[in-house]
Amino acid sequence: MRIIKLNAIDSTSTYLKQISSKEVIEDYTTVTAKHQTQGRGQMGTIWNSEKAKNLMCSVFKDCTKVSIENQFYISLVTSLAIVKTLQSFAVPKLRIKWPNDILAENKKICGILIENVIKNNKLEASIIGVGLNVNQTEFKSLPNASSLKIITGTIFNTDELLQLLIKNLKYYFEILEKGLLNVLKNEYENLLFRKDKPSTFKDEKGLRFSGFIKGISDSGKLQVVLEDYILKEFDLKEVQLLY
Repeated sequence: MRIIKLNAIDSTSTYLKQISSKEVIEDYTTVTAKHQTQGRGQMGTIWNSEKAKNLMCSVFKDCTKVSIENQFYISLVTSLAIVKTLQSFAVPKLRIKWPNDILAENKKICGILIENVIKNNKLEASIIGVGLNVNQTEFKSLPNASSLKIITGTIFNTDELLQLLIKNLKYYFEILEKGLLNVLKNEYENLLFRKDKPSTFKDEKGLRFSGFIKGISDSGKLQVVLEDYILKEFDLKEVQLLY
C-alpha cells in the first residue's frame, strides 16, 4: 500500500486523479496532506481546515468489481469504514447524516467526496476523498461543526487514524465485492441520523416540510414518510435534512 504524504496541495483528490491518469497505480494508493488550499465537499462546498490539525486524504480504489448500479455503495462503504475507525477510538454517539456526513454528538466531524471514474458505462475506479476534523478546536461560522479533540478531549495521531481507516475500507469493500449489499445497507441504516424521528427537511425550491426517515433505497435515495403516510424517495439534490 502506497501512501504519498504532502505538506501542502490544492486538493489531494485532484493530485491523485492526475497521477492515476498518467500511470497504473496500486489499489488503495493514498494521498494525504497537512494543508489543502482548495479542499472541496459535497455540492461544491469548500472544506476549510487548519494546517496540520486534521486528516485530509484521498484513496484510489479499483471498482471494476462494483456494478455501476451499485455506485452509491462506495459512499456507503466509506461512511461505515470511518464510523468503524472512530468507534475503535471510543468516539461517542456516531451517526451518518445522509448521504455521507459523519456526526458525533449531533455535530459534523467528517465529510466525504466520492468521484467515480466511469468508462463505457462501467465503473473503473473511485477517488475517495475524506476530510476528518481531528485536532482543530475552532470553527468560525460553522455552528454544526466539531472535532475529535473537542468531543473527546484527546489529541489524536492522524497517521494512526489513516492506517486504521484504510484497513476498514478494505474490510467493507470486501463485503461489497462479495455482493452482500443487504449486510451493508442494514448497518448503514442502523446508523442513520434521525431515523424514525420527526424531522424537518428543505426541498430544492427552499420549501420546508416534515417527515420521518425510514431508510434508503437500493440506489441510495433517502426514504421519507410524509405527513400523509406516503413513502417518498429523494435524491441528493432534491432534499436537505435540517439539524
